Amino acid sequence: MEYRPYYLAREWVRLGHKVQMLAGDFSHVRTKQPSRGDEVIDGIHYRWYPTSSYEGNGVGRVRNVWAFLRAVWADTPRLLREFRPDVVIASSTYPMDIWVARRLARRAGAQLVYEVHDLWPLSPIELNGMSPHHPFIMLCQAAEDAAYRDADVVVSLLPKVQAHMRSHGLDLKKLKIVPNGITTDEWEGEPTSLRADMAQALTAGGTVVGYAGSMGRMNELDTLLDAAVLLRDEPLRFVLVGNGPDRARLAQRVSDEHLSNVTMLAPISKAQIPAFLAGVDIGYNGYRRLPIYRFGIAPNKTLDYMMARCVVLQSVEAGNDLVLEADCGLTVAPEDAAAVAGGLRSLAALTPAQRLAMGERGRAFVLANHTYPVLAKRFLEALA
Repeated sequence: MEYRPYYLAREWVRLGHKVQMLAGDFSHVRTKQPSRGDEVIDGIHYRWYPTSSYEGNGVGRVRNVWAFLRAVWADTPRLLREFRPDVVIASSTYPMDIWVARRLARRAGAQLVYEVHDLWPLSPIELNGMSPHHPFIMLCQAAEDAAYRDADVVVSLLPKVQAHMRSHGLDLKKLKIVPNGITTDEWEGEPTSLRADMAQALTAGGTVVGYAGSMGRMNELDTLLDAAVLLRDEPLRFVLVGNGPDRARLAQRVSDEHLSNVTMLAPISKAQIPAFLAGVDIGYNGYRRLPIYRFGIAPNKTLDYMMARCVVLQSVEAGNDLVLEADCGLTVAPEDAAAVAGGLRSLAALTPAQRLAMGERGRAFVLANHTYPVLAKRFLEALA
């Protein structure tokens, strides 16, 4: 799932608001697809529209997007009869949902909010090398410009977007920054028990460097394995948990290079993350060296590490740095195995008391600034 809309909506319901979520019944980010139609989840009203399945980012995904947008456009009269919102939030990864959201908001006399997760079309241009003159990119650009022009409020997860948005016509008085966050109830009570293989990997001795998440090119795990090669004779152990397109290749690297200090394990559920991180000393989060990160990053993984009181080794060059702000670890250059190894060596050399103090600072920072009760209220204040 994309958890942010659910967590925000759940907090708004707890505050006494009614929330209607509109989404397609197929998305590549889900491990389980919902059934089309209406259902209520934790007080949130969901409407799943029929869309086509797809793989990758080709024509199939474009068909899926347009199927969803057509369905919401056609369903607007019913939504006005049954719900009639006070606020309409366009919150897809792509910007084209602004047109159906604008139509619904205008007919309902509602506020229109455009929420930015990634900067499209700049992200596919810079990350995938698409031409600014590609018809799909030009369509995205028209949608982004319309969103900045017509939205009453623009909410961005990324903190350093002001110059870009102003250059595309946004009055910065409309802009509010509401970053990613965590939900505290997942961190309360006794942690879920771990699988036997995971418990064994975490208790085998030495300083544990942990990673939990997707295993793809963007996560820069090759650099972490390169650092593991440099540290193979030192008392650090690497435990990587997750799945993704690069997992098999990374596992083959571990085998071919005889990296006995690296253990790769099958993915775990989100509910098991606190239990896993309780056994981790240093949490790793890596990024490629990409100019798109100049606008900032919204790293859920880093927030999880901080909430678990892990010290954090972050390998990134970005417009913001939560690790530096919270003073809970180190940030080193991306795609630089020697820098990652040096950072891990420095953090491992800290005394347990020093690491604990760093971890406590990280957790306190998250609780003050990045929990969903805090962020949900900040989002509502942006609408005032």
